[in-house]
Amino acid sequence: MTDAEAHAQHAGLAHQFEDLDQQQDADALGIWLFLVTEIMFFGGLFASYAIYRWLYFPAFQGGSHILDIRLGAANTIILLGSSLTMVLSVRSAQVGNRRALILFLVATMILGGIFLGVKAYEYNQKFVEHVVPSLDWAPEGQTLARLAPGGLEHAQMYFVFYFAMTGLHAIHMIIGMGLLLWLVFRARKNDFTPHYFAPVEVVGLYWHFVDIVWIFLFPLLYLIGGRY
Repeated sequence: MTDAEAHAQHAGLAHQFEDLDQQQDADALGIWLFLVTEIMFFGGLFASYAIYRWLYFPAFQGGSHILDIRLGAANTIILLGSSLTMVLSVRSAQVGNRRALILFLVATMILGGIFLGVKAYEYNQKFVEHVVPSLDWAPEGQTLARLAPGGLEHAQMYFVFYFAMTGLHAIHMIIGMGLLLWLVFRARKNDFTPHYFAPVEVVGLYWHFVDIVWIFLFPLLYLIGGRY
């Protein structure tokens, strides 16, 4: 090992580990265990949603048709793009390209911010249409006509799931963007080298998980039944 490699290993090595390989294995195990708990968490939500959707399909179909499928599809494309920039971030860290690492991390943050902006616009639409459970539930006009056949009470349950599931997903996105900002600060200090890039890889796995959750949410919430 050269002096530079030894210095890089020493700089990134936490005191409780013998070497960077052991530390990286611990990091990988930790993030996978965390993601398993997240899978169980979202899995419970998906299972509950599936049961109610089966029981009250007409109401859930009506609620789905209130959503703007174009915005949902656009957000799906945006998140897929952010997964690509995250992959490129990890690759840049692996080859020691600090400038590209920072560039792709910032690009990932920008795409995440655009996603959250679109979602905020969607939430505002729901307030305008008065289909926010408990806070503003008074659908009228065409919105009421679409929801009424399935029962307004059951349609309200659809929007409970909509806000709960997309809201929790948005919170995970915000946390992910905070982690990306932390990586940018560390990358600016040149903390990452081809011998030490585990934090970038770990945050990348988290970001991909959040993206995958949306890949499930989009068809479950937006693509119920035919459009009319």
